[in-house]
Amino acid sequence: MNGSNVSIDWESARQANRENWNDRVPLHEIAYGLHRYDDPAHLSDVVREDLPVLQRFLPDRSLQGLDLCHLQCHIGTDTVSLARAGANVTGMDFSGPALAAASALAARAGVQARWVETDVLDARRAATGDFDVVYTSIGTITWLEDLHRWAEQIHGLLRPGGIFYIRDGHPALYALDEEAPELTTRYRYFGDGRAQLWDDPSTYIGDGTVEHSRTYEWPHPLSEILGVLLAAGLRLVHFDEGRTLPWRFSPRMVEAPGGYAWPESERDLIPCTYTIAAQRD
Repeated sequence: MNGSNVSIDWESARQANRENWNDRVPLHEIAYGLHRYDDPAHLSDVVREDLPVLQRFLPDRSLQGLDLCHLQCHIGTDTVSLARAGANVTGMDFSGPALAAASALAARAGVQARWVETDVLDARRAATGDFDVVYTSIGTITWLEDLHRWAEQIHGLLRPGGIFYIRDGHPALYALDEEAPELTTRYRYFGDGRAQLWDDPSTYIGDGTVEHSRTYEWPHPLSEILGVLLAAGLRLVHFDEGRTLPWRFSPRMVEAPGGYAWPESERDLIPCTYTIAAQRD
C-alpha cells in the first residue's frame, strides 16, 4: 500500500493528514529534545544551517527586527529559533495541538511569538499584516496538492522586497526506494494529480506510533516548484542542492555533519535537499 497512487479529494486527504500530525505532537515533544531550548543560546539544527544562507539576502544580513512568517511550523522549534535570531515571528500550522505545543515551548523559552491555526493554502487570509520574510522548514510541500495556490499565499504575505526561503527534501530523493540495498527509483518524480497513499504508524523521529497512520502526499518536481514561484511574481535569487538531511530517509543512510547522508561512495550520485530563496520586487 505504501506509495500507491490514489485519487482523493483535497479535503479528505487534508483531514487524514491533520489527524496524523495531531497524533505526532506528543511523540515529537519527547523526541525533539525540547529541554535543550532551556538554554537561551540553543537553535534548532535546521535553523542553524539555514541562517547563514537566508541572512545573505536580508538588510544588514540579519533577522533582527524583521517580521517573519513561518509556514507549517509544527511544534515551533524552528520558529523559536528564528525568534532567537532576532525576528518577530508568526508561526502557522493546521494542527491545533501542534500550535499549543509551540506556544508552550515559546513560553518556556522566554520567546515572544504569534501562532495562527490555518491551512497553509489559506495563509494570506488568516494572517494579520505582511512580512519581510516567509520561511518554510524542511519536510513540507509534499503535503500540498496545489502548489500554485501555495505560491500565491507566499507572494501575498510578503512585503515588496521581502524574501521567501525554503529548504526541503529533494523530489529526486523522494522518488527513491528507501528500503532498497542500492539507489533505485521506485516512486513518481513527476506529479499527475493523484496522491501517494502511505500507511505507516511510525514518524520520522522517535520510537512511538500514531493512531491515525494513513497519510497522503503529492510529488512535485523541481520544475513545478520553481515554476509556481516565478508565476506568482517572485524573483529567484538563490538555488542550491545539498547532500545531507536532518532525518534518516533510509536505513542505509549514515550520520554525517549536518544530519544523515548516503554512504560516501554514493554521496555525489543523488541530491538530498534543495534550497530556494526568492524575492518579491
